[in-house]
Amino acid sequence: MRPVVLGWPPDGPRLRLDHRRFAYAGKFVMSATGKAVLLDPDGADADSLADALLDEADRERLARTAGEAGWSLDAAVLGAVAFSEDRTDPATLRVRYVTVRADRQGERLGPKLLVFLRDRATERGYDRVRIGVNNAFSYEAAYRAGFGWTGEETGLAELVCEWPAPAGRSAERYRAGLDRFRQPDREPSEAERSFLATREGTDPPAVIPR
Repeated sequence: MRPVVLGWPPDGPRLRLDHRRFAYAGKFVMSATGKAVLLDPDGADADSLADALLDEADRERLARTAGEAGWSLDAAVLGAVAFSEDRTDPATLRVRYVTVRADRQGERLGPKLLVFLRDRATERGYDRVRIGVNNAFSYEAAYRAGFGWTGEETGLAELVCEWPAPAGRSAERYRAGLDRFRQPDREPSEAERSFLATREGTDPPAVIPR
């Protein structure tokens, strides 16, 4: 597998992902956000990057980039992330959407994409990366990528996680975030309730390696 930045905001390429296999697929057709993808060079199929790119100009530009870097547009897209600069703080990159192909979920591909993006964002000069998560699974994925809950929540009932992690990724802060997802008004699914039960009283998960 290979993670690749396809473009930075505000000029990210537009991607047409299969809505039957990718959550938030419709959010990736926007051109105002940067995009990064996780590619499988051995799994070319209907989910290839070449098929997903909507604009011919992007396809030609990325074909040149791929040839120089040694990867192919024929590789299958396993996951994607969209991101943009924070509207009030240009030193902060905000992750807008993360999606992983349905048949590859559970392989920690989301955290791998986030680790890749946060490192590329640092190289590009951003001081921090933020993501809003609205369920326990996304919260755990963010922690596996080295993020930590800031203590903030958005009006969309999302917990705001940040890298580098605030409060040293303390166990207390991590557990407090999990408790937010246990609230009855959030109506967690049965799968989410089962997952939360396994995380009762635990420490933050280990950060996956780069």
